[in-house]
Amino acid sequence: MGRKIVIVDYQLGNLFSVNQSLINIGLETVISSKPEDIENADAIVLPGVGAFADAISNLNDLGLAEPIKEFVNAGKPFLGICLGLQMLFTESAEFGNTKGLDLIAGTVEKFPSEEIEGKKLKVPQIAWNSIYAPIGRNWEGTPLEGVVEGEDFYFVHSFFVNPSDPTVALTKTKYGSTTYVSSIQKNNIFACQFHPEKSAKVGLKVYRKWAELNNLI
Repeated sequence: MGRKIVIVDYQLGNLFSVNQSLINIGLETVISSKPEDIENADAIVLPGVGAFADAISNLNDLGLAEPIKEFVNAGKPFLGICLGLQMLFTESAEFGNTKGLDLIAGTVEKFPSEEIEGKKLKVPQIAWNSIYAPIGRNWEGTPLEGVVEGEDFYFVHSFFVNPSDPTVALTKTKYGSTTYVSSIQKNNIFACQFHPEKSAKVGLKVYRKWAELNNLI
């Protein structure tokens, strides 16, 4: 029997496409909103699109927030995608300040309103965009090993993370005049603002490397 990968279902998110991508690389997945499934998982994936406050509220109402925090603090493999990245942080400025899971110190902030060459910058960013390594950062031994710097991934978001500790940043991306952290890695946590499941072959490569590094396949 393979390792148990639980995709957390908190009633928001792109569960089907994430699940299909993980199945495509050979993982055995379970979509679940049961705390006991999280507790017994070998790895968990926290996807998500939508409003930060709604997501945190759903996690709390379903009794999932504490099991997720305990799972991560136990050192087990965690993958966060889009909103699943943002919820790791201390708080978000979306619809007033909302407390997050506080597994990563920092804030979630909105893209500023601005004009580029006379045109208003579109927010949310819904586009393919490039990822780059921060100065001094190497992707070897991370889920991005083998990805070419400057590679495009698919993004859909209005907010971005701002970690207190800059060393957790794995990639940066520029939108308008804002250069922001587009993925992080800290110990057993890997989380990205972009959507690997919507990023064609390079996205599957990231999922596969994450699984390999964590002995899931």
